[in-house]
Amino acid sequence: MDFPVSAELARWLAIPMGLVFGLLLHRGGVADYNVIVNQFRLRDFTVLKVMFTAILVGGVGVLLLRMSGHAEYHIKPANMLGVVLGAGLFGIGMVLYGYCPGTGVAAMATGSLHALVGFLGMLAGGVAYALSFPWVESHIQSVGKLGKVRLPELTGVPDWGWFVILAGIAAVVFWFIETRGGRSAAGQEHSQ
Repeated sequence: MDFPVSAELARWLAIPMGLVFGLLLHRGGVADYNVIVNQFRLRDFTVLKVMFTAILVGGVGVLLLRMSGHAEYHIKPANMLGVVLGAGLFGIGMVLYGYCPGTGVAAMATGSLHALVGFLGMLAGGVAYALSFPWVESHIQSVGKLGKVRLPELTGVPDWGWFVILAGIAAVVFWFIETRGGRSAAGQEHSQ
C-alpha cells in the first residue's frame, strides 16, 4: 500500500518537517552547547532522555509502518571496524564541537557562531571522507564484515521484543536519573 503522497510532494514536505525537527531539538534543550557538554560530564542527562525517547518513538513508528506494509527495512552491511572507528570519531567530534550534526545545524539557526565554525569542519570532514572512501572501503570496511544482519536474526528475539527490552532499559535509566539526583539542569530551570 502506498502513501497518498507523491515523491515531489514528499521532497517538499521534508523542508517543514526539518524545521519542526530543528525546533523540537531547540525546545528540548539539546541544541544548547552546555547541555550537550554537560551530558558528557555526567551533569545533565537531557540528551540521554531525549535520545532514548526519540529512538523508542521512532523505532516503534517504523516497526508499525513495516508491519502495516507501508515501509521496508533497508539494512546496511555491519562492518564492525568501520562502526567502531566511526563511532569513536563521532564521539570525539561531538565532545570537541559540543553538538552532533543535527543539533549543530539547529544551533546555527539560533545564531551560534561556534556552531557555524564546527559545521564548516563537518563539511570539510565529509569531503575528506568522500575523497578517501576507496581506501576506507578496502582497508577498514573489509575488516569484521558481518553482512546485512540484524539483532532479531542473530538472537531469535523478534523486533517488538527488542523494543520491549529497550523500553525497559529506558525506564530503569529514567528512574535512576530522576531518583538519584541526576535531574537535568535545564529541567530544573524550567521547573522553577
